[in-house]
Amino acid sequence: MTIPQHIAIIMDGNGRWAELHGQPRVEGHRRGAETIDRIVEAAHDRRIPYLTLYAFSEENWQRPGEEVIALMGLLEEFLVTKRQKMKDKGIRFRTIGDISKLPPGLQQVLAHTIESTADGRMMTLIVALSYGARQEICRAVNYLVERGTRVIEPEAITRALDTSAYPDPDLLIRTSNEYRISNFLLWQLAYTELYFTPTLWPDFDEKELDNAIAEYARRERRFGMTGAQVRAVSMGDAS
Repeated sequence: MTIPQHIAIIMDGNGRWAELHGQPRVEGHRRGAETIDRIVEAAHDRRIPYLTLYAFSEENWQRPGEEVIALMGLLEEFLVTKRQKMKDKGIRFRTIGDISKLPPGLQQVLAHTIESTADGRMMTLIVALSYGARQEICRAVNYLVERGTRVIEPEAITRALDTSAYPDPDLLIRTSNEYRISNFLLWQLAYTELYFTPTLWPDFDEKELDNAIAEYARRERRFGMTGAQVRAVSMGDAS
């Protein structure tokens, strides 16, 4: 089976899961954090080199203040309790987004986790925090303009994005029966395979991940070429 080198996930449905189970929204987010732990471990076991999780968007700052505070607390708790596990499994932790907007204490925990897992070579876990793709592209273009770039080529923007050190996602998964990108990795998803599932994020498990990978393996990625051209290139690589 063809295994994607980079999987990105829009983790959606925590609030709806809580409503369905008669629980407060924060409990849905707590269950969602438990799912993150399971899926990170599953991706590691399946030798996925890169996993990007959309944890908190730029637009999520508009949510009720108590929910935002709870989300920040859950994230800090996750990092503190799972940091050693990431180190033991060789998982390198990174972030994308405008983390300067996060609480100072959480920024310190993020920095410590990034530093302490820097030697990880088995997988890179990238968490999108206070992230918006349009904002990211604007930051990249402004950076290039400030450096005096007169003609902005696509390659230059790619190098100026938050994700410059990582390959573009091969597979995007979105849970909870929503069919949109929600301002996530708009530039990087140009040729990414999209997979949507009705499963709410707290119920997403290893079997669901395997289903998405299996569907990815069945698809032919052409990148603007014909199917015959892709197969010819593949045969040449194999020889």
